[in-house]
Amino acid sequence: MLALGAGNIAFALLMAGYMRGAPSNPGLRAWMWARLVSGLAQTCAWLAPFYRMPLLVDLAGLVWVLGSAMEMGAYCLFFGFRHWHRVMYPATAIAMLVIVGAAAAGASPREITWTVAAIVALFASAAAMMLLRPQHDAPLLQRIIGGVDAMFALAIWAWMAIANGRLDTFNASPILGFAYLSSYLLMIVNGFGFLLLCKMKDDARMRRLATVDGLTETLNRRAFFERADAARQLALRLRKPIALMMLDLDHFKQLNDGFGHACGDEALRVFAATARGLLREHDLMGRLGGEEFALALPGTGIEGGLQAAERLRAAVTRAALPSCAAGYRMTVSIGVVVIEPNEELTAALARADHALYAAKTGGRDRVETGAAILKRA
Repeated sequence: MLALGAGNIAFALLMAGYMRGAPSNPGLRAWMWARLVSGLAQTCAWLAPFYRMPLLVDLAGLVWVLGSAMEMGAYCLFFGFRHWHRVMYPATAIAMLVIVGAAAAGASPREITWTVAAIVALFASAAAMMLLRPQHDAPLLQRIIGGVDAMFALAIWAWMAIANGRLDTFNASPILGFAYLSSYLLMIVNGFGFLLLCKMKDDARMRRLATVDGLTETLNRRAFFERADAARQLALRLRKPIALMMLDLDHFKQLNDGFGHACGDEALRVFAATARGLLREHDLMGRLGGEEFALALPGTGIEGGLQAAERLRAAVTRAALPSCAAGYRMTVSIGVVVIEPNEELTAALARADHALYAAKTGGRDRVETGAAILKRA
């Protein structure tokens, strides 16, 4: 028990050092406090037999339950559950009232220990269910932590059922050994594991910030050029066509001037969402700047590109801006080309841009095909 308490307190100090100067992470902060509180509870449980203080056993139980609840809260914050406190706060209050009620009714230290163990096992079981729930993109590390939580809960139930809640380490048994082993695994794996999970999440967020336009949720200029060029090279190797579009919202300056920049931002978001609803999973869309966008459609020839562009143009005319410009009819001009074999992406974009200019000068709200590359005699 002393080793568990010292280990959890050490983990809390380690996390405090890691978070110092790092971006704010509410889940990791809650986890740090949960480790600290659990460590203090385990230290109190270790001290209780030496000082023969039943009140210290009750206090250790209350604090341990609080630490387990805080750990559940850290998981909820990590996964972004919105209304988790509506369940966790009442559940924690009820669990602590049960312990206080048992102590007031004259329960023995062993009975208090059983009660605390049962509550902690319930929290561990809930954490395991949360971590092991079906998710298509759950990392292996999350599954490992969930498995350790499940094993810890199982060990507590087995200890209560077979070892009669004995805490003395000198009366060794396989069940007691399994309980202590799972406790150490819970401390080590979950301590480092949650820290790594938070780091993985932060790294993914930073990668997203580096590649995604924050307003429209499309690729930013640099990411679009990188991925579109990779798609161009793959299409060249596979001898497949790849269509390229340049798109520009019509009269965007007038929209900004007439309804405000907030309305212009909404128009960009609505346009991007409309386009994404028509694209295939492997199609690429990027915001090159302002109201100018680009699309790359791997495996699509000129006819398919023109059909896709026309569907998008028609869908944009039906899109509405109800919160800022009700009744405003948004339109888009589009230039379409197919990247020629061995043609650089920038050259193909220039041809698509010329086609876009032709669509603008031809009356807007239309699709134009880019000129083919002139073949040398």
